[in-house]
Amino acid sequence: MVTRSLAAPRVRERKRGASPGVLIPALCFVVMITAVMQTAVVPLMPAITAQLGVGANAAGWIVTANLLAATVCTPLLGRLADRRGPRKVLLGVLCVVLVGSLLCVAWDSLPVLIVGRVLQGTSFALFPIGVAVLRGALGADRLTAGLGVMSGTMSVGGGAGMIAAGLLYRDGDDYRRVFWLLVALAVAALVVAWWVVPSSPGSGRGGGTDFWGAAGLAIGLSALLVALAQGETWGWVSLPTICCAVAGVLVLGLWYWHERRFDVPLIAPMLLTARTVAPAHLAAFLVGISMFIQFLAIAMFVQVDPGESGYGFGASVLETSLVYLLPGQIVGVTAAAVSGLLVRRFRADRVLLVACAIGVGGFSFLIFAHSHTWQMIIAVAVLNVFVSVAYGALPAMLIDHVSLHDTGVANGINAIARTFGSSLASALVGMLLATITIAGTDIPSERAFVAAFVVGGVTAASAALVAATSRIWQFTKFD
Repeated sequence: MVTRSLAAPRVRERKRGASPGVLIPALCFVVMITAVMQTAVVPLMPAITAQLGVGANAAGWIVTANLLAATVCTPLLGRLADRRGPRKVLLGVLCVVLVGSLLCVAWDSLPVLIVGRVLQGTSFALFPIGVAVLRGALGADRLTAGLGVMSGTMSVGGGAGMIAAGLLYRDGDDYRRVFWLLVALAVAALVVAWWVVPSSPGSGRGGGTDFWGAAGLAIGLSALLVALAQGETWGWVSLPTICCAVAGVLVLGLWYWHERRFDVPLIAPMLLTARTVAPAHLAAFLVGISMFIQFLAIAMFVQVDPGESGYGFGASVLETSLVYLLPGQIVGVTAAAVSGLLVRRFRADRVLLVACAIGVGGFSFLIFAHSHTWQMIIAVAVLNVFVSVAYGALPAMLIDHVSLHDTGVANGINAIARTFGSSLASALVGMLLATITIAGTDIPSERAFVAAFVVGGVTAASAALVAATSRIWQFTKFD
C-alpha cells in the first residue's frame, strides 16, 4: 500500500550538533530571509522602473524571474538535500543567494538585477531543507514544536520585508539601499548556518540521474507560472497566455507519466498525489492564495488616496509598514511561537482547521469593516494569526507520512503549492483592481477590494474543509 511506503520510520538517534534551543531559532532566521527577499522588493517597483528608465512590463520580470527560479529549484534542491545531506545543500543555497544579492547592488542594470533575482529565488528551498535539518536533528518530542515555530516565523517574513523596505527607502533614494539589507541578511544567515546546522548523511540513493524528469518539471512549472505572471499584461485570453497555460499542463502531464515509470524518479509521484499527502498540498495551495490576498490587497487598499476614490487612507509605504502591518507582524510572531505547541498537543489537521476558521473570521470582518484605521489593524492581526498557525500545521501534516529521506522534496512540493497559490492570488487581485473601477477612471473601486477579501475568505474556508476531511482522504484512493 502507498500508506506503508510513505510511513516515516522513527528517528532512533539524535544527531550531534547545536541544542534545540539554539538550532530552532537559528533555522527560523535562516528560512525567514526567503519571505523577506520576496516581498522587500514589491514596494520598490515604481522606484526601480523610474531609476532604470524601463517600462513596468520589463521591470515586472524582477518579480517573475524570482518566482520562476523558486518554482524550478525548490523541489530539485529539496531532493538533492535528501540525497546528499541537508547541511551541504543549505550552505550551497545560501552562497548562491549571497552572490545574487551582491549582483543586485553591484550594477545599476535591469538584466543584471534580473539575474540577481533569479539567484535569490533559490532561497525558497531553504524552508524544505530546514525541515529536513530539524527532522534529522530533533527527537519526536521536539520536532512538531520546532516545525511549527519555524513555519510560523517564515510566514511573518513577508510583512517584515515590507516593513524593512518602508524604513530604509524614501522617495528619491537609490533603490539599492534595500538590496544592501538583503546582502547583510544573506551573510548573517550563512554564518549562522555554518556554525549551528549539524551535519547529517543523505540517503545516498543512486540509480541514475532523472534528467528528463528535471527538464519536464522545470518547463511545465515555468510555463504555468509565466501564464499567471504575464496574463494581465498579455491578456488572459490572448494566444501567448493560453499557449503557456496549455503547454504547462501538457508537459506536467507527460512529466507525471514519466516519473511513474522511471526506476529512480526525481520526485516520486506518490509524494505528490498519495492520499496521505495530497490534503496537505491542496491546503497549502489554498492558504497561499489567502495569505497573499491578505498581504497584497490590504497593503494596496491603505495606500489609496481617499480624496480621489472616497475610500482608503492615503498611507505612504512607511506608514503602511509601521501603522498597518507592524502590529499584525508582532501578533504573527507570537502566534508562530504558539503554533508549534498547538501542533504538538493536537493533531495538525485540527490545528489547521481552527486556523482557517480564524482566517474566515478575519476576512469576514474586513469585508464589512474597513473604513477606520483600527479596523484594518485588527483585521491584519487576526489574519496574521491565521497564516502563522496554518504555516505551522502544514509541515506536520506531511511529516508523519513521508520517510526521513523524502522530507526535503515532500516539503519542497508543499512550498511550491504555496508559491502557485500566491501567484494566482497576485493575478486575481490585479485582474479585480483593473476591471472593477470607478466610472470614468482607471482607479479601482472599493468593490474590487471587497471582492478580493471575499476570495480570501472563500479560499480560507476551502482550506478548512480540506483539513476537516483529510482523515477521510486516507480511505479514498487518489494515487
